[in-house]
Amino acid sequence: MFYGLNKFIKVILPKRLFYRALIIVAAPTIILQLIITIVFYDSIWIKANKNTTRALVAQLKTIEEIYKNDKKNLDFFTDSYKNNFNFEIGINQDSFPEISGERKFSPMDRSLRRELKSTFGSNNYWFSTSKFKNAVEIKIKSENEVIEFIVPKELVSTSSVRLFVLWTTLPSIVLIIIALIFLKNQTKPLVRLAKAAERFGKGDYVNDFRPSGAQEIRKAAYEFDRMAKRINRHLNQRSEMLSGISHDLRTPLTRLKLQLAMLKQKDLSKNMSKDIDEMEKMLNDYLQFAKTQTHETTTNINLKILLDKIEIDSKEKLKINCAENITLKGRPLALKRSFENIIQNGLIYGENVHVEVQKGTNRATVLIEDDGPGIPEDQFKNVFKPFFRLDKSRSLNKSGVGLGLAIVEDIINSHGGNIQLGKSRFNGLMVKVSLPF
Repeated sequence: MFYGLNKFIKVILPKRLFYRALIIVAAPTIILQLIITIVFYDSIWIKANKNTTRALVAQLKTIEEIYKNDKKNLDFFTDSYKNNFNFEIGINQDSFPEISGERKFSPMDRSLRRELKSTFGSNNYWFSTSKFKNAVEIKIKSENEVIEFIVPKELVSTSSVRLFVLWTTLPSIVLIIIALIFLKNQTKPLVRLAKAAERFGKGDYVNDFRPSGAQEIRKAAYEFDRMAKRINRHLNQRSEMLSGISHDLRTPLTRLKLQLAMLKQKDLSKNMSKDIDEMEKMLNDYLQFAKTQTHETTTNINLKILLDKIEIDSKEKLKINCAENITLKGRPLALKRSFENIIQNGLIYGENVHVEVQKGTNRATVLIEDDGPGIPEDQFKNVFKPFFRLDKSRSLNKSGVGLGLAIVEDIINSHGGNIQLGKSRFNGLMVKVSLPF
């Protein structure tokens, strides 16, 4: 039971910290004002209004009885009430109104109707509280005559209720506005910290971040900044080391090539040259992996223009279908390198590659399909591991170090996207890349 209630509360509550904090501050104030208003309305205003209305109806009953007993001094009688009570009294023999002038949902009308009905009966009264701005018109049927009263509205309903509601509501609104300003200032540092963490998770360098806000938030932001710097330093050292080793190994390989070219045994020289070429290709893969760790500024990228450039470089074997212009934020060189890697693999292991771009609500999906031998489904996860080679299923004559798809996955994930493998429509491999925009 409690688990279901807790789950329901989590569903209806807002997700953002600012609005949750606003509820914590505003809800008690609003509930307190409602309780005060209800208590005042029920126990003070309604009772005072009831007593006031009852006193007025009693006066009207007294006036009717006096008029019945003594109709000679009518002018003196009406003038006295007009001067002393501000009553306007008129007696005529007009027909009694058939259409009611009451308002159904007015507390003042409800109270006045209840007192008039209990005093004069159901069909012997008529009143309207909306005909005049500051007065109430009441008609009483007395034998063959109609006694018409126009009395001040203050005698029916107290006017202090509006002032009470104003003075209870206005301070609450002012306090909630002040709370809004303070809460906004308190949540800004958390929002900046979240955005900085998101940027860092996508591979951006966060150099312009400054801790701010309350002491606890400052401490968390300071520790995040230190962590980001340590991770960046570690990544830079790794890429520099890998790049340095790759460059250093190229020199002896070049010397070996020159020495092999001078050998007289051509068969041995040819076989050894193949091994050296394969080693050079491995070094190039290492260097490409190191380049993915280098800093690149995040900018707005038009996906259609990016793929069109790759199509021009790949000539006729690549067919791209991208009808819509989709703009997303990312690192253009890294994304171009990842798409080129996937497409080049398709062109190496197959004859044609088809690329289709689909636009969703907030994500762009790129489907890259080839007509090659494909990859077994049980190896889909393994091919993303660094240095994993699957030459048996793709091609026995293609060499590589096994970093291609690992680099691609790292780039796509750093942009907040994901990559999946599947069976293509052309009996080859389908690579599905999803990126947010």
